[in-house]
Amino acid sequence: MSAHTATISWSRTTPDFAYDTYDRTHRISFGGGIAVAASSAPAFLGDPAKVNPEEQLVAALSSCHMLTFLAIAAKKRLVVDRYEDAAEGWLEKNAEGRLAVTRVVLRPKVSFAPGATVDAAMLADLHHKAHDNCFIAQSVKTDVRVEPA
Repeated sequence: MSAHTATISWSRTTPDFAYDTYDRTHRISFGGGIAVAASSAPAFLGDPAKVNPEEQLVAALSSCHMLTFLAIAAKKRLVVDRYEDAAEGWLEKNAEGRLAVTRVVLRPKVSFAPGATVDAAMLADLHHKAHDNCFIAQSVKTDVRVEPA
């Protein structure tokens, strides 16, 4: 249906190329023209001031869930005024003993416009449908849980 691109660029900036000293900073350029500075996670000698792949995966899952949720709400004519998520992912050993982002918890907090009637059951159903239709969630083995605030 569609193609999506990202270009990753890295160049050695250190005189040596030893595991403990090479710079992990790189640039990610997306198809729409946005570029971000990235690195590995601090636990893997990366720069904590730059985005890392694990954070990118958590953000992609959260963003996809939100966008899917908003689309479903709009189609149901439920006006959403605000959506926030404090998503968290865990890098840990999976069943095969390999490091993986094994689970991600999304904690969306949704505010609807005055007059919108959304009870707890309907909100849970909206999140369930958003999860089932999120392209990213359907693309990963990670256990993704939604715990609405």
